[in-house]
Order: sequence, then C-alpha cells, then structure tokens
Amino acid sequence: MMPFPGGIDANPNATLLFSVAAAAIYALALELSPRIARSAAKTLAVGLLAALAVMQGGPLLLVAALALSSVGDAFLSRDGEKAFLGGLASFLVAHVAYVALFLEVGGGIGLLSTEPWRGAVALAMAVFVVVMLATLWRRVGPPLRISIAVYVAAILAMGIAALTTSYPWVVAGAVLFMASDGLLAAERFLLAAISPHRVWMRYAVWVLYYAAQLAITLGFLLS
Repeated sequence: MMPFPGGIDANPNATLLFSVAAAAIYALALELSPRIARSAAKTLAVGLLAALAVMQGGPLLLVAALALSSVGDAFLSRDGEKAFLGGLASFLVAHVAYVALFLEVGGGIGLLSTEPWRGAVALAMAVFVVVMLATLWRRVGPPLRISIAVYVAAILAMGIAALTTSYPWVVAGAVLFMASDGLLAAERFLLAAISPHRVWMRYAVWVLYYAAQLAITLGFLLS
C-alpha cells in the first residue's frame, strides 16, 4: 500500500520510491572512493524528498530544510576539510529552517513543562549535546571549535523545537538526526584512523540520517 493516493506510478509515490532507492544505492557505494555517481545518489536521496514536499504542497520551510540538507550531502560526499565545512554550513542553515518550521507549527516551549515526557527528552538531548561538545572540544583544533559549537547549538535547538510539535514522526526524526550527527562526529574526530569501528559507524550514520529526514518529511506530509 502506497502512502500517497494512487498506485506506485503516481508521481508522489514514485518520487518517494526513487528517493529510497537512491539512499540504498549510496549505502551500497559508501565504502567506495568518492565518485560523481556516488555523490549523485547521496544528493538525490534527500533532494527527492524536497521534490516530494513541493509536489504535496508541504511547508516552504520543510522544502528549504530538505533542499539545504541535500546540498550538505553533496559537500559531505566529497573528501577534504573545505567540503566538510561546506556541509557543516549547509546543515547549519537547514537546522535553522527546521527550528523555524517546528516552532511555527508547534504548541510552544511551555509544552516541555506541562507534558513531562517532552521535558525529559529535552533534558536528555541537552545532556547528550553537552557531553558531545565537551568531548569534541578537546579533540579538534581551535579553527573548528567555534564552528562546531554553533552547529551543536543548532542541533539542540532543532531537537527541542521538534518536541513542541504534535507530530510523533517529527520528534522521532529529530532524535534520529541527533544520533546520526553524534555518530558522525565520533567517527570523524574521535576514532583512530585505522579503527575497525569506522565501517559500521559510517553505515549507521547514513541509515539514521536518511531515516530522520524521511520521518520528518512524512510526519508533515501525511499528517
């Protein structure tokens, strides 16, 4: 059964399936050296979710966040510090768009105190972010510290903003997004270059990240 009206050949359903296929192709090519085809698969996976949001009349901020994430994916599919910083900047702006979107449709920060489970999850997010930042601060060079601190603050703001919404899939997506970013930071900055854990962590980062974007997208489009 397809999530949107029509069969498998209906444009929204076909776009969703192509997005999932692109995500799977990138996963299969993840350990290969950077190539145009691999970069295209990674970029298309979330880029097609942005196209889906446009087709279904989704919020403009959702489209913007997904499109910016797709640009970030294009940067991160390449090697080098410049590509990493380009990806960081793209995702930073994407998180700002998500924060604005979640706060726009949410019930306000007051929900965190009136509904205990929301406050508990927000506290867990804050602890996670503080521990992650403290750990990274000792391991990265001074030029990156401020950039990473700003990005980590944006991640936390995105997670807390998601908790103000009434969409369970959006909350789940925000949690998955934070988990993916935490693993990415650990794999890039904390592990030894020859660590055997790098392989499974790279796969986990991608699966968690794509699942996060998919959950947020469908959380809005199917609500």
